[in-house]
Amino acid sequence: MATFFDGKKSFADVPVTDGKIDTASFLEASEALVKLFDLLGSSAFAVVQKDMTGNIGKVRAKLLQDPSNASTLQDLILSEANTKSKTATQGLLWLSRGLQFTAQAMRETVDAPSKELTATFTDAYTKTLSKYHGVLVKPVFKLAMKACPYRKDFFEKLGSDQDKVAQELATWLAALEEIVKIIMDFFASGNYGKGL
Repeated sequence: MATFFDGKKSFADVPVTDGKIDTASFLEASEALVKLFDLLGSSAFAVVQKDMTGNIGKVRAKLLQDPSNASTLQDLILSEANTKSKTATQGLLWLSRGLQFTAQAMRETVDAPSKELTATFTDAYTKTLSKYHGVLVKPVFKLAMKACPYRKDFFEKLGSDQDKVAQELATWLAALEEIVKIIMDFFASGNYGKGL
């Protein structure tokens, strides 16, 4: 029985060597994650997907333009740290915030089986992205959270074998949380996100 996670790059497959995250694999796993929003089935999530896809593009452009200095996410940030243009760093920061929101939403969904997605996603938004969004963006995201499908319908879209879905989701989510923690800790360690 196939699940949403089959054949997609998982965050569990992203190499982390000496605490450094492989950029190319991270981008593939992030692209696979963006497809998760398709399962939420609302055009309201298009803004979330567009934002994440745009930021993936910024990071990928840097990787293609300067592969030796962007092979890991940490090297990419350091390569732009003392330059005027921090396009890839900014893209990575906002992408990481989007991943943090997704991880939080899915964690709350997994840990609170009685709660509907509208509640877990709204709660996750309040705890993560909300503080970075201005007056114009907040209502768009809040609308998207209210447009979440019923929990049962969402999990059925993840796959018909719910035991397999639970297992694969647990592995994927733990790896996503670990990657997000590493990258956010790195941003904080050198205040690399300042002004972005």
